[in-house]
Amino acid sequence: MDGGLGGTERLTADAGGIARAAEMLRAGRLVAFPTETVYGLGGRADSPEAVAAIYAAKGRPAFNPLIAHVPSREAAEALVALPEAGRRLAGAFWPGPLTLVAPLRTQAGLAEAATAGLATAAVRVPGSAVARALLEAVGAPVAAPSANRSGRLSPTTAEAVLEQLSGRIAAVLDGGPCPVGLESAIVGFDAAGRPVLLRPGGVPAERLAEVCGPLGSEAEGDRPSAPGRLASHYAPGMRLRLNAEAPRPGEGWLGFGPGPEAPVAETLSASGDLAEAAATLYEAMRRLDARMGGRGTAAVARIPRTGLGAAIDDRLRRAAAPRPGDREADE
Repeated sequence: MDGGLGGTERLTADAGGIARAAEMLRAGRLVAFPTETVYGLGGRADSPEAVAAIYAAKGRPAFNPLIAHVPSREAAEALVALPEAGRRLAGAFWPGPLTLVAPLRTQAGLAEAATAGLATAAVRVPGSAVARALLEAVGAPVAAPSANRSGRLSPTTAEAVLEQLSGRIAAVLDGGPCPVGLESAIVGFDAAGRPVLLRPGGVPAERLAEVCGPLGSEAEGDRPSAPGRLASHYAPGMRLRLNAEAPRPGEGWLGFGPGPEAPVAETLSASGDLAEAAATLYEAMRRLDARMGGRGTAAVARIPRTGLGAAIDDRLRRAAAPRPGDREADE
């Protein structure tokens, strides 16, 4: 699927580039743009054609819903009805790396495919000033899953976007590396309005709970109620062996903190800093995967499951999960 006429333009994140990107999006074309988390693949969330083009460009399953990005809390609440806990979370963490899943308003106007036919919608006000300026200029909600082929590593640079989607989308707005480096945390709500953590992410669960109280959890199924919940996701070509003390002969090594040396190795944070590890996770995996030729196995150091470590662990577990077509997945 070619998301634009001709090749993919690379736009600078200045006033002219933002205006050009907004023009493309308003016309129904696809534009990748930076947020504080990862680069999103943007298309008008109120256009069935643009949403269909997103699914086609990514090769994304149509049952996997998308996040609608908007420039303000007011714009978000025009799309969904937030319960009291959601309003508290929005007040504390928007703009920022938090997505809320709440009942869709009747007149929201989102394309049905953007919500995968669900009665809820996922919405976010990104923390990136470039992203918000773009959304303001578009004047419509923008669906923006990570700008990568479905199931593969999320991009945190424009180069990583172009490696996977060049020629499949109209443009990428280059705003430099994404500072958070992990997708947003996603919180939904049960029938009583109590918060449920659907995906750990850029806001640690401990901070969320400080604002809205204890977070429930939702069992994962074949039909996700929020993005990023497929069992196999965020995967490089190489296989991963998690919670390793050291690499075995022939394995690569993805380190965290002090640890063993290996001939083919990358580190998430030499000092054991979880924020640094989150920001470098996908790029470190991309570099290691390239050095491994997209084959073989890399051992991964144990990551503490506190703060951002829970989100890092979530992404690593999904990256290491059996993939469609694997023998283990059929057993």
